[in-house]
Amino acid sequence: MLIRVGSRGSRLALTQSERAAEALRGPRGGQSIEIALVPITTAGDRDRTKPFGQIGERGVFVKELEEALLAGRIDVAVHSAKDMTSTDTEGLSVGAYPAREDPRDALCGASELRPGMRIGTASVRRRAQLLAFEPTLSIEPLRGNIDTRLRKRGERGLDAVMLAACGLDRLGLGHEIGRRFDPEQLLPEAGQGALALQVRAGEEALVARADDSETRRRVEAERHCVALVGGGCLAPVAAHHDGAMLTALVADEDGTWIERRAGTDAEAVAVELLAFVR
Repeated sequence: MLIRVGSRGSRLALTQSERAAEALRGPRGGQSIEIALVPITTAGDRDRTKPFGQIGERGVFVKELEEALLAGRIDVAVHSAKDMTSTDTEGLSVGAYPAREDPRDALCGASELRPGMRIGTASVRRRAQLLAFEPTLSIEPLRGNIDTRLRKRGERGLDAVMLAACGLDRLGLGHEIGRRFDPEQLLPEAGQGALALQVRAGEEALVARADDSETRRRVEAERHCVALVGGGCLAPVAAHHDGAMLTALVADEDGTWIERRAGTDAEAVAVELLAFVR
């Protein structure tokens, strides 16, 4: 039995897809399983200069993979869960969320934030929270894969760059991290640290063995909350579930105000936050 696994072509995406493939390998129903990795280029990969908001809505790293799934060119799409839109695409389903890794944001190039630092990031969520933390920071747009952004830090003379800790860990680059921000300090993107294995609706059994129920519970609560608030690449919205409590926020892009709310019910948290975005 051959399972075609679609992935973005970056080193990180292929590493993540190989991890997912390992979870899918092994006999089932008396059949041996073969995995074929299928690299696919997305809109976010083709244009690495424009801000995300100028390329399209949230999902710029997802759309082409979903189209390949719907067209039957692949059987499974592997996404970073944080890259997905907040609601599922019609005809598709997240069949598995493997066990989540470190969801925190990481500061690379420095161990602390200092007044006046120049920090590279393309994320409006990170920008808003960093400026709320220290208003004198200079936040400069920075895109590209992990290796590119680490290299550009030196080329542009930036003091630090912000990246997802899980990506650095997966590539064996954890030594680049000077500080991992606790969610109480800097709230992660919904789904950060988790992978999502997407399949055609009705074919969830294909990847069910890779699903971690606790990761699913937390990530789906985060995604649901963000969907209700209306977050995306253009909106500084974040959500993180620590197992006991869901915390979410909305903010001004320049960090002049941030509203956080926490609770056990994603819809109730979202309703409280909606008062600040309408």
